[in-house]
Amino acid sequence: MDGHAEDGGRVYQSSRDQHISEYHYHGSEELGLAGPDSVRRPAVGRAPVVLRDRAEVLERLRSSTAARRGGRAFVLHGMGGCGKTAVAYAFFHFATEGNSRVGLWVNASDRASLRSGMLAVAADRGAADGELLAARNGLRPGADLVWERLNRSTEPWLLVLDNADDPEILRDGSWLRTSPNGIVVVTTRRAAPRWWPGAELQYIGVLPRDDAARVLCDLAPQSGTLKQAAEIADKLGRLPLALTLAGGFLSHQVLAPWTMDAYRRHLEEGEGVELIDQGADILSDDDPRHLVARTWQLTLDGFEARGLPEAVTLLRLLARFAPEPLPVSLLNHPEVGRAFPRARTEAALRALLDQSLTELIDVGVRCVQTHGVLLDSVASATPPEKLAVLSTTAGKLLNAAVPEQPDAGPEDPQLRLLSPHAIAMLRHGAPPQTMAELVGTATRLATALHRTGDYLTAWETAHGAVQLSRETLGAEHRLVLAADSRAGRALFRLGRYPEAERVLRQVRGAQEQLFGADDPDTLDSSHGLQLVLGNVGKRPEALSLLRATITGRLGSLGPAHPLTLRSRASLLTMLSKSELEMPENVPLLSLPTDCERHLGADHTVTLGARHNHAWALYVLHQLRAADEEIRLVSEMYEQRFGADYPIALSAQQLHARIHYRLGNVEAAVGLMDEVVQKRASSLGPDHPFTTASRRVLADFRGNGQRTCPDR
Repeated sequence: MDGHAEDGGRVYQSSRDQHISEYHYHGSEELGLAGPDSVRRPAVGRAPVVLRDRAEVLERLRSSTAARRGGRAFVLHGMGGCGKTAVAYAFFHFATEGNSRVGLWVNASDRASLRSGMLAVAADRGAADGELLAARNGLRPGADLVWERLNRSTEPWLLVLDNADDPEILRDGSWLRTSPNGIVVVTTRRAAPRWWPGAELQYIGVLPRDDAARVLCDLAPQSGTLKQAAEIADKLGRLPLALTLAGGFLSHQVLAPWTMDAYRRHLEEGEGVELIDQGADILSDDDPRHLVARTWQLTLDGFEARGLPEAVTLLRLLARFAPEPLPVSLLNHPEVGRAFPRARTEAALRALLDQSLTELIDVGVRCVQTHGVLLDSVASATPPEKLAVLSTTAGKLLNAAVPEQPDAGPEDPQLRLLSPHAIAMLRHGAPPQTMAELVGTATRLATALHRTGDYLTAWETAHGAVQLSRETLGAEHRLVLAADSRAGRALFRLGRYPEAERVLRQVRGAQEQLFGADDPDTLDSSHGLQLVLGNVGKRPEALSLLRATITGRLGSLGPAHPLTLRSRASLLTMLSKSELEMPENVPLLSLPTDCERHLGADHTVTLGARHNHAWALYVLHQLRAADEEIRLVSEMYEQRFGADYPIALSAQQLHARIHYRLGNVEAAVGLMDEVVQKRASSLGPDHPFTTASRRVLADFRGNGQRTCPDR
């Protein structure tokens, strides 16, 4: 019988019975049998010059070696680039050089590297060639061989499993175990405890500001001061990988070395991820874990491979927001369906949390927070054709989180959390229509913040919206002007009267020219401007403007509209006793009844009208009626807004005045002392409202009387 064989095949011929056992390995022999060059040395890139701010975790690790026993496993978890490997590296050197342990280092980033590295560990611990060959050929379990040899080791050891970001491969075959002879340390991005039963978890985060600055100075000591380094550290979110790359860039410049200030300016000008990655060693291996532009892409590729593309889309969506706490409830809205199926949001978010790509925090509101450098990296790698959908979705989600009709109320922590995200989305830029929608949302958010008494955040939000949208929409766009008007209103409440007057005059002038004197936006700015004028001694102009605003609102909005009634109520605080007694103004004294009929007894405008009515009664010397009115108003304010709310303090101050006029000096002084303290605490000791309240208190104590422009 003829036989024929090709390549590596063989032909066997026998005249008698023959039993043949033959094992075939398909592939490159060199690759199949190759292992790491060493498991006795850490396979890391650039080792830290000095390890900063890891004393507590290192002490915990070092203490595990004190009794020269083992049996413990530590998992160092955190986002990519936070320095987990650097901590393991420092502990490795402590254990091997100062503690006489055998150090074993294995790259656990993929199945092949883990298997070859662990078999090399077995060889190091005395496994015979035949045992290793059988394990490589699948004739005996490789993990059992490794741990048999580790358990039989006559020397104490430390085993580091680095970059174990896919714990499934550790679980398959049970590669991760413990032994009384040694200590195991795992570095990973996977934070969920379910992956690490029996292990001690240790979170590794970003560095404190001072230590982050020292990292830069360690690497580039001639480039700048510690203060300058701290400013760069803030820009980089104090992420160790980014700091290391920045320090490497600064230290390697030859032709025209940069200072730290120059580096910071380039970061501020938008040269983010690309500039940071220029600090990588040019001649080193192109390990994606050593570059901020690529280190997280490994995880995103894994999501795609495992059939979870929604996690990638969710992270890209988060990159449209700011690296600040983002309320989780914002993501649980039907509008998220514009980007991916809403039913997949839970799974996508859990995947990001498990991979340390974002974290869940509680700041009084349940939030997710994602590192800024990570977000920049993801944003820069997002395909351009996906940006429109992501930007629109982010804008719609933010819009849905802002009250449609903002009302006065106690401080809402969620509103303040939304402000940096509104600014971030505007800063990213968008087509004109999307930009206009974002400006409208930001203005409504500023209004809501204003009406909860958070005037500073309200101004920052409105002013930021104006600055970031002018180039796209133009300074005379209706929504840009409305945002600027809202910024002026906030400046007034912050006590910055000259700025407020300038902004509101300018905005009102533009609105009147573009839209007409009776346009609702023009009238809104007019109402805000008259408040400022009344507090800077320009009463005649303020009164004239207020009357014009009332006339305009009556004509355009009607007599029952809340804004019309609010402007009419403001007139009660502007008129003197003789003016209030004029026949044409007498109907104003029935305004609270009108408000209650049109809006309801609990409406904010109705409460404000009753408050102003109490002031008018005070001016008219109807003190008993004024006392009864303001007492009820104060109770309603405190119940609804809290005792420290700005208008609640204004009502308390009026109540103190009435007490004083009625001869209850002790009660008046007590109330005013409380107002002064609370205004100093919330507005500042030099705010005009605080100063005015302090004058009233001094008058009470000195048995004098004085009015003050505090409304």
